[in-house]
Amino acid sequence: MAYLELKNIQKSFGDAHIIRGVNLEIQKGEFIVFVGPSGCGKSTLLRLIAGLEPTTSGRLMLDGKDITQLASGKRDLAMVFQSYALYPHMSVADNMSFALKLAGVPKDEIRRKVAHAAEQLNLTQYLARTPKELSGGQRQRVAIGRAIVRAPKVFLFDEPLSNLDAALRGNTRVEIHKLHVALGATSIYVTHDQVEAMTLADRVVVLKDGVIEQVGTPMELYDHPVNRFVAQFIGMPSMNMVPASAIPSFSSQTRGRLPTDGFLGVRPEGLQVHPGRPRDGAGVPGRVDLIEALGADTLIHIDVDGVPLIARQNERTPLRIGDDVGVELDPSVLHLFDREGQALAA
Repeated sequence: MAYLELKNIQKSFGDAHIIRGVNLEIQKGEFIVFVGPSGCGKSTLLRLIAGLEPTTSGRLMLDGKDITQLASGKRDLAMVFQSYALYPHMSVADNMSFALKLAGVPKDEIRRKVAHAAEQLNLTQYLARTPKELSGGQRQRVAIGRAIVRAPKVFLFDEPLSNLDAALRGNTRVEIHKLHVALGATSIYVTHDQVEAMTLADRVVVLKDGVIEQVGTPMELYDHPVNRFVAQFIGMPSMNMVPASAIPSFSSQTRGRLPTDGFLGVRPEGLQVHPGRPRDGAGVPGRVDLIEALGADTLIHIDVDGVPLIARQNERTPLRIGDDVGVELDPSVLHLFDREGQALAA
């Protein structure tokens, strides 16, 4: 039996249907990431689980208990917000212990839990400081520590890294992953950043317009997307998507499996770019539009008969903007989609 189960969850605000019948089973100890574009309903779904918004219909089951109508404070969940939500006049220790004090937990137990959480989060030396004396990353760790001391059944994270700079996001993401492993906790994490989803999740839930498009491990979604939306949302840069009729020599490599009104998908690493115009039918001619040198990787933007493509290679390139090139694709990594965008069997 699932530890946390969402059964046909729906949420409407007047005539606006935000969550449209979500069914999901989450096992104990899993790290689940909700990902999708802005407005897809991921934060709303998290708030429904937390009890911060009432469901319009459906049931929420946690550890065999129906929590659909329970107040948020009775659900045994802890939420980490994007905005930290710390009390500015309280010390770090007081912020972390506030919920325990309200619950009447003995002082010795509070001190022990706060000290243990602070040690896990490298906050011990900051316990006497107030939030204004901390960096953004430290404030977010305090917010996480406040959740840890409660020892909830499920941790809920609502885009906790979006207020941090790029370097700090990466460091804090690693800290959250290590913390999850150390605690063995069940966690649900909301983000619009598919890199966070790919690096943190045991399973990723891809949402669009209040509906789950696909659920799976990060590599299942990367290697076997069920439709064009998932294919192009997961992966950075996005999967190249070519109409069947746009580059006939590419479509011919599918050996008749691609409908004439379908789409051919290929990841950037599935394209090879060679200097000069192709000879003896080796690839198709293209022109370099842009070079993105990223150090370990190089992204080459190419125009092939008006179709923009991106190739990734793990080596530096002598190519320059405007150069003629030959473009080949690896037929073993092609993705085929029908007119409606649904994936076709390989």
